Amino acid sequence: MDPRAHPPRLVIDPSLPAEISAELRASPHLLHMARRGRRMERTFNPALLIVLPGFLLLIWVLTNTEGMIVAGVGMGLIALLRWAATGVSNTTARRRLKLAYEYSAHYVLPQDLDYPCSRLLRRAQDAVDRILAADVQRAGLLDSVNNRVSLPEEVWQIGTRLAKLSSMHAEHGQIVPQLMPSALEDAFKPYSTALDAAWTSLSKRVRRLEEYAMQVRKADEVYHAHLRLEALAARTPDYQALIADTVRDDLARAHIRELAAQAAQVRKLFEQSIDQARQTAGELLRTPLV
Repeated sequence: MDPRAHPPRLVIDPSLPAEISAELRASPHLLHMARRGRRMERTFNPALLIVLPGFLLLIWVLTNTEGMIVAGVGMGLIALLRWAATGVSNTTARRRLKLAYEYSAHYVLPQDLDYPCSRLLRRAQDAVDRILAADVQRAGLLDSVNNRVSLPEEVWQIGTRLAKLSSMHAEHGQIVPQLMPSALEDAFKPYSTALDAAWTSLSKRVRRLEEYAMQVRKADEVYHAHLRLEALAARTPDYQALIADTVRDDLARAHIRELAAQAAQVRKLFEQSIDQARQTAGELLRTPLV
Protein backbone atom coordinates (compact mmCIF):
# COMPACT_ATOMS: atom_id res chain seq x y z
CA MET A 1 0.00 0.00 0.00
CA ASP A 2 1.34 3.40 -0.97
CA PRO A 3 1.77 5.37 2.29
CA ARG A 4 1.27 8.60 0.35
CA ALA A 5 -2.12 7.51 -0.94
CA HIS A 6 -4.98 9.24 0.81
CA PRO A 7 -8.02 7.12 1.65
CA PRO A 8 -11.35 8.07 0.14
CA ARG A 9 -13.72 10.27 2.08
CA LEU A 10 -17.06 9.25 3.46
CA VAL A 11 -19.70 9.16 0.70
CA ILE A 12 -23.32 9.88 1.60
CA ASP A 13 -26.33 9.42 -0.65
CA PRO A 14 -26.98 12.92 -2.06
CA SER A 15 -30.71 12.20 -2.20
CA LEU A 16 -30.95 12.20 1.61
CA PRO A 17 -32.46 15.28 3.28
CA ALA A 18 -29.81 17.84 4.19
CA GLU A 19 -30.45 17.53 7.93
CA ILE A 20 -30.02 13.73 7.86
CA SER A 21 -26.85 14.04 5.82
CA ALA A 22 -25.45 16.60 8.27
CA GLU A 23 -26.19 14.32 11.24
CA LEU A 24 -24.43 11.39 9.57
CA ARG A 25 -21.39 13.46 8.66
CA ALA A 26 -21.12 14.88 12.18
CA SER A 27 -20.05 11.59 13.79
CA PRO A 28 -18.22 9.26 11.41
CA HIS A 29 -17.10 7.08 14.33
CA LEU A 30 -20.75 6.25 14.98
CA LEU A 31 -21.13 5.17 11.36
CA HIS A 32 -18.23 2.79 11.94
CA MET A 33 -19.95 1.48 15.07
CA ALA A 34 -23.17 0.88 13.16
CA ARG A 35 -21.31 -0.90 10.37
CA ARG A 36 -19.73 -3.22 12.94
CA GLY A 37 -23.08 -3.81 14.62
CA ARG A 38 -22.05 -2.23 17.90
CA ARG A 39 -24.30 -0.43 20.37
CA MET A 40 -23.56 2.28 22.89
CA GLU A 41 -23.21 1.08 26.45
CA ARG A 42 -24.65 3.09 29.29
CA THR A 43 -21.85 4.69 31.23
CA PHE A 44 -21.86 4.41 34.99
CA ASN A 45 -18.81 4.23 37.22
CA PRO A 46 -19.57 2.13 40.34
CA ALA A 47 -16.36 3.39 41.94
CA LEU A 48 -18.20 6.63 42.66
CA LEU A 49 -20.34 4.75 45.20
CA ILE A 50 -17.17 4.12 47.23
CA VAL A 51 -15.07 7.17 46.45
CA LEU A 52 -17.70 9.81 47.18
CA PRO A 53 -18.74 8.55 50.66
CA GLY A 54 -15.08 7.94 51.51
CA PHE A 55 -14.18 11.48 50.50
CA LEU A 56 -17.00 12.93 52.61
CA LEU A 57 -15.91 10.82 55.58
CA LEU A 58 -12.37 12.17 55.23
CA ILE A 59 -13.68 15.75 55.15
CA TRP A 60 -15.74 15.08 58.30
CA VAL A 61 -12.71 13.66 60.14
CA LEU A 62 -10.43 16.53 59.13
CA THR A 63 -12.92 19.35 59.66
CA ASN A 64 -16.36 19.09 61.17
CA THR A 65 -19.96 18.41 60.30
CA GLU A 66 -20.36 21.84 58.71
CA GLY A 67 -17.34 21.27 56.48
CA MET A 68 -18.69 17.90 55.44
CA ILE A 69 -22.03 19.45 54.49
CA VAL A 70 -20.35 22.14 52.37
CA ALA A 71 -18.13 19.55 50.70
CA GLY A 72 -21.12 17.28 50.12
CA VAL A 73 -23.11 20.06 48.48
CA GLY A 74 -20.13 20.98 46.31
CA MET A 75 -19.52 17.41 45.26
CA GLY A 76 -23.21 16.97 44.55
CA LEU A 77 -23.29 20.01 42.29
CA ILE A 78 -20.21 18.84 40.41
CA ALA A 79 -21.68 15.38 39.99
CA LEU A 80 -25.00 16.85 38.83
CA LEU A 81 -23.36 19.10 36.23
CA ARG A 82 -21.21 16.24 34.98
CA TRP A 83 -24.22 13.96 34.76
CA ALA A 84 -26.22 16.60 32.84
CA ALA A 85 -23.40 17.23 30.35
CA THR A 86 -22.80 13.52 29.85
CA GLY A 87 -26.52 12.90 29.48
CA VAL A 88 -26.90 15.48 26.71
CA SER A 89 -23.83 14.14 24.91
CA ASN A 90 -25.03 10.55 25.19
CA THR A 91 -28.51 11.46 23.99
CA THR A 92 -27.07 13.12 20.88
CA ALA A 93 -24.74 10.20 20.23
CA ARG A 94 -27.55 7.66 20.64
CA ARG A 95 -29.76 9.60 18.24
CA ARG A 96 -26.99 9.73 15.65
CA LEU A 97 -26.16 6.07 16.12
CA LYS A 98 -29.82 5.23 15.56
CA LEU A 99 -29.73 7.24 12.33
CA ALA A 100 -26.53 5.43 11.32
CA TYR A 101 -28.35 2.11 11.63
CA GLU A 102 -31.49 3.40 9.95
CA TYR A 103 -29.61 4.81 6.96
CA SER A 104 -26.84 2.21 6.81
CA ALA A 105 -27.51 1.62 3.11
CA HIS A 106 -27.10 5.32 2.36
CA TYR A 107 -23.41 5.82 3.04
CA VAL A 108 -20.11 4.24 2.02
CA LEU A 109 -17.24 4.15 4.48
CA PRO A 110 -13.57 3.77 3.53
CA GLN A 111 -13.59 0.49 5.47
CA ASP A 112 -16.27 -0.84 3.10
CA LEU A 113 -13.71 -0.95 0.28
CA ASP A 114 -10.68 -3.07 -0.45
CA TYR A 115 -7.51 -1.24 -1.46
CA PRO A 116 -8.00 -1.18 -5.28
CA CYS A 117 -11.60 -0.01 -4.92
CA SER A 118 -10.55 2.50 -2.28
CA ARG A 119 -8.01 4.05 -4.64
CA LEU A 120 -10.53 4.16 -7.49
CA LEU A 121 -13.11 5.96 -5.37
CA ARG A 122 -10.52 8.48 -4.22
CA ARG A 123 -9.61 9.19 -7.84
CA ALA A 124 -13.28 9.86 -8.61
CA GLN A 125 -13.59 12.19 -5.61
CA ASP A 126 -10.42 14.07 -6.57
CA ALA A 127 -11.65 14.53 -10.15
CA VAL A 128 -14.99 15.92 -8.97
CA ASP A 129 -13.23 18.22 -6.50
CA ARG A 130 -11.13 19.68 -9.31
CA ILE A 131 -14.17 20.24 -11.49
CA LEU A 132 -16.27 21.93 -8.82
CA ALA A 133 -13.34 24.10 -7.69
CA ALA A 134 -12.54 25.34 -11.20
CA ASP A 135 -12.99 29.03 -11.93
CA VAL A 136 -14.98 28.30 -15.10
CA GLN A 137 -17.37 26.26 -12.96
CA ARG A 138 -17.73 29.03 -10.40
CA ALA A 139 -18.21 31.59 -13.15
CA GLY A 140 -21.13 29.59 -14.54
CA LEU A 141 -19.43 28.95 -17.88
CA LEU A 142 -20.08 25.22 -17.56
CA ASP A 143 -23.40 23.64 -16.64
CA SER A 144 -22.70 24.64 -13.04
CA VAL A 145 -26.06 23.77 -11.50
CA ASN A 146 -26.15 20.38 -13.19
CA ASN A 147 -22.56 19.67 -12.14
CA ARG A 148 -23.32 20.39 -8.49
CA VAL A 149 -26.17 17.88 -8.63
CA SER A 150 -24.97 15.23 -11.06
CA LEU A 151 -21.33 14.91 -9.99
CA PRO A 152 -22.05 14.05 -6.31
CA GLU A 153 -24.62 11.56 -7.59
CA GLU A 154 -21.97 10.11 -9.90
CA VAL A 155 -19.55 9.66 -6.98
CA TRP A 156 -22.33 8.03 -4.93
CA GLN A 157 -23.16 5.58 -7.70
CA ILE A 158 -19.50 4.70 -8.17
CA GLY A 159 -18.98 4.36 -4.41
CA THR A 160 -21.91 2.01 -3.84
CA ARG A 161 -20.85 -0.23 -6.72
CA LEU A 162 -17.27 -0.31 -5.51
CA ALA A 163 -18.47 -1.29 -2.03
CA LYS A 164 -20.49 -4.13 -3.51
CA LEU A 165 -17.56 -5.17 -5.69
CA SER A 166 -15.23 -5.17 -2.66
CA SER A 167 -17.64 -7.37 -0.74
CA MET A 168 -17.94 -9.81 -3.63
CA HIS A 169 -14.17 -9.82 -4.10
CA ALA A 170 -13.75 -10.85 -0.46
CA GLU A 171 -16.44 -13.51 -0.73
CA HIS A 172 -14.95 -14.80 -3.98
CA GLY A 173 -11.53 -15.07 -2.37
CA GLN A 174 -12.95 -17.13 0.50
CA ILE A 175 -14.92 -19.50 -1.72
CA VAL A 176 -12.56 -20.07 -4.62
CA PRO A 177 -9.46 -22.07 -3.68
CA GLN A 178 -6.11 -20.63 -4.68
CA LEU A 179 -4.98 -24.02 -5.89
CA MET A 180 -7.50 -26.06 -7.80
CA PRO A 181 -7.43 -28.89 -10.31
CA SER A 182 -7.02 -27.58 -13.83
CA ALA A 183 -10.16 -29.45 -14.85
CA LEU A 184 -12.21 -27.19 -12.56
CA GLU A 185 -10.74 -23.85 -13.60
CA ASP A 186 -13.27 -23.35 -16.39
CA ALA A 187 -16.13 -23.83 -13.92
CA PHE A 188 -14.92 -20.94 -11.75
CA LYS A 189 -13.83 -18.68 -14.61
CA PRO A 190 -17.23 -17.04 -15.35
CA TYR A 191 -17.40 -15.71 -11.80
CA SER A 192 -13.93 -14.21 -11.96
CA THR A 193 -14.76 -12.78 -15.38
CA ALA A 194 -17.87 -11.09 -13.98
CA LEU A 195 -15.83 -9.40 -11.25
CA ASP A 196 -13.22 -8.29 -13.77
CA ALA A 197 -15.91 -6.88 -16.07
CA ALA A 198 -17.42 -4.86 -13.22
CA TRP A 199 -14.00 -3.51 -12.28
CA THR A 200 -13.24 -2.57 -15.89
CA SER A 201 -16.57 -0.76 -16.24
CA LEU A 202 -16.06 1.27 -13.06
CA SER A 203 -12.46 2.07 -13.99
CA LYS A 204 -13.62 3.44 -17.35
CA ARG A 205 -16.22 5.53 -15.57
CA VAL A 206 -13.61 7.08 -13.30
CA ARG A 207 -11.29 7.72 -16.24
CA ARG A 208 -14.11 9.63 -17.94
CA LEU A 209 -14.48 11.77 -14.84
CA GLU A 210 -10.74 12.41 -14.90
CA GLU A 211 -10.90 13.32 -18.60
CA TYR A 212 -13.66 15.79 -17.82
CA ALA A 213 -11.55 17.26 -15.00
CA MET A 214 -8.62 17.60 -17.41
CA GLN A 215 -10.77 19.41 -19.96
CA VAL A 216 -12.02 21.74 -17.24
CA ARG A 217 -8.45 22.44 -16.15
CA LYS A 218 -7.51 23.35 -19.72
CA ALA A 219 -10.56 25.58 -19.95
CA ASP A 220 -9.50 27.20 -16.69
CA GLU A 221 -6.05 27.98 -18.08
CA VAL A 222 -7.48 29.59 -21.21
CA TYR A 223 -10.08 31.38 -19.09
CA HIS A 224 -7.35 32.97 -16.99
CA ALA A 225 -5.54 34.07 -20.15
CA HIS A 226 -8.84 35.39 -21.48
CA LEU A 227 -9.39 37.47 -18.34
CA ARG A 228 -5.92 38.97 -18.62
CA LEU A 229 -6.50 39.70 -22.28
CA GLU A 230 -9.79 41.39 -21.47
CA ALA A 231 -7.94 43.60 -19.00
CA LEU A 232 -5.47 44.52 -21.72
CA ALA A 233 -8.25 44.95 -24.28
CA ALA A 234 -9.67 47.74 -22.17
CA ARG A 235 -6.44 49.60 -22.83
CA THR A 236 -6.22 48.78 -26.53
CA PRO A 237 -6.67 52.43 -27.58
CA ASP A 238 -3.65 53.37 -25.45
CA TYR A 239 -1.51 50.70 -27.13
CA GLN A 240 -2.77 51.73 -30.57
CA ALA A 241 -1.95 55.35 -29.85
CA LEU A 242 1.52 54.37 -28.62
CA ILE A 243 2.24 52.44 -31.81
CA ALA A 244 0.83 55.17 -34.04
CA ASP A 245 2.97 57.79 -32.30
CA THR A 246 6.23 55.85 -32.40
CA VAL A 247 6.37 53.89 -35.67
CA ARG A 248 5.62 54.51 -39.32
CA ASP A 249 2.01 54.29 -40.50
CA ASP A 250 2.31 50.96 -42.38
CA LEU A 251 4.05 49.27 -39.45
CA ALA A 252 1.57 50.79 -37.02
CA ARG A 253 -1.37 49.36 -38.92
CA ALA A 254 0.29 45.92 -38.93
CA HIS A 255 0.81 46.02 -35.16
CA ILE A 256 -2.76 47.11 -34.57
CA ARG A 257 -4.06 44.25 -36.72
CA GLU A 258 -1.81 41.86 -34.77
CA LEU A 259 -3.28 43.03 -31.47
CA ALA A 260 -6.79 42.42 -32.74
CA ALA A 261 -5.86 39.01 -34.19
CA GLN A 262 -4.26 37.85 -30.94
CA ALA A 263 -7.31 38.89 -28.96
CA ALA A 264 -9.58 37.02 -31.36
CA GLN A 265 -7.36 33.92 -31.20
CA VAL A 266 -7.39 33.75 -27.41
CA ARG A 267 -11.14 34.29 -27.36
CA LYS A 268 -11.58 31.48 -29.88
CA LEU A 269 -9.38 29.12 -27.84
CA PHE A 270 -11.38 29.97 -24.75
CA GLU A 271 -14.69 29.22 -26.46
CA GLN A 272 -13.31 25.95 -27.86
CA SER A 273 -12.08 24.88 -24.42
CA ILE A 274 -15.46 25.55 -22.85
CA ASP A 275 -17.23 23.68 -25.66
CA GLN A 276 -14.86 20.72 -25.27
CA ALA A 277 -15.43 20.57 -21.51
CA ARG A 278 -19.19 20.70 -21.99
CA GLN A 279 -19.02 17.97 -24.63
CA THR A 280 -16.98 15.72 -22.32
CA ALA A 281 -19.46 16.30 -19.50
CA GLY A 282 -22.35 15.52 -21.82
CA GLU A 283 -20.80 12.22 -22.87
CA LEU A 284 -20.25 11.30 -19.23
CA LEU A 285 -23.71 12.19 -18.00
CA ARG A 286 -25.54 10.67 -20.97
CA THR A 287 -24.37 7.23 -19.87
CA PRO A 288 -25.40 7.00 -16.21
CA LEU A 289 -24.56 3.97 -14.11
CA VAL A 290 -27.53 1.68 -13.75
